[in-house]
Amino acid sequence: MIKFAAALVLAAALAALLPLQAAAQKAESRAPTATQKPPQPAAKPGPAVPYAPAASNVAPGAREPDAAFAAFQRGDYLTAFNLATTRVEAKSDVTAMTLLGELYANGLGIPQDDAKAAEWYKLAADRGDANAMFALAMFRVTGRAGPRDREAGAKWLAAAAKLGHANSAYDLALLYIEGELFPRDLNRAAELLRTAAQAGSPEAQYALGTFYKEGRGVPQDIHEAVRLWAAAALADNVDAQVEYAIALYNGEGSDRNQAAAAAIFRKAALHGSAIAQDRLARILASGQGAPANPIEATKWHLISKAGGETDLTLDDFVAKLDADTRAAGEKAAKPWIDALRQAQTQPKPAP
Repeated sequence: MIKFAAALVLAAALAALLPLQAAAQKAESRAPTATQKPPQPAAKPGPAVPYAPAASNVAPGAREPDAAFAAFQRGDYLTAFNLATTRVEAKSDVTAMTLLGELYANGLGIPQDDAKAAEWYKLAADRGDANAMFALAMFRVTGRAGPRDREAGAKWLAAAAKLGHANSAYDLALLYIEGELFPRDLNRAAELLRTAAQAGSPEAQYALGTFYKEGRGVPQDIHEAVRLWAAAALADNVDAQVEYAIALYNGEGSDRNQAAAAAIFRKAALHGSAIAQDRLARILASGQGAPANPIEATKWHLISKAGGETDLTLDDFVAKLDADTRAAGEKAAKPWIDALRQAQTQPKPAP
């Protein structure tokens, strides 16, 4: 499933979903609780991403190579445009229509033209292409090529979700969680998250895992929550990595494996998760899950603290270190903290 470049702008809130609580172990070795983030929209602003033709548009056993798609993937956008245009003219090829919409939407090989992009997406959507439906939903919700129309966007999301489009099912679930455009319905949201999760959406796997953790919209099942977080963590969903690592560290919903948890915390820490950085610092301070390393513990604690985490236990740990060890940790943390502060001062893009 593709992710088009347009964004679904939602104020999705999970006010009724309680923060995730990880069972505490010994005070000196426990992994502190993670704070659950609300699920975010599946598609975010950014450059165009690979376009995937729908296999359903080609008869089984008779699928021909899609030269337009191949040109798109290698960055030869003008060739992709010409080949897609030929396919539309010769065969009324639906996936080629969607590809033309993508090229116009992002100005790839041709001048950007939202109106033409919307026209091509609409032609393909009317003919049953789920990718075009999703792209058109993004246009309607964000107000590209016309006024914002969340209701129309939601209708296209629903149509694509029925065809198993993962991002559409996920974003539609957010609308049911939000409870503004539709009545709030966590059961329906869970059904849609399951559709998206089964189609391989890491965001949906993480969100559905939180539902199972708290028993909201589904029966409470920590084992299923951990299974879903594990799948999302494998796909590099950082929030899922944190939750899965906490579960592994505490043996909650899975066999306890502190070494594996430490490795996952490190991975999420390197991806910038302040929560994971804090947990990794605790592990390195205690030596439970990885060899004790006060310099590295200091480094990750200071980075996490700069990212907004508060940990009085680690504050006390660092304060009791000798001056040389503390200075070495501070030196190791400095490039990270400088980069973080620079990023925090950058102006945020308009929604």
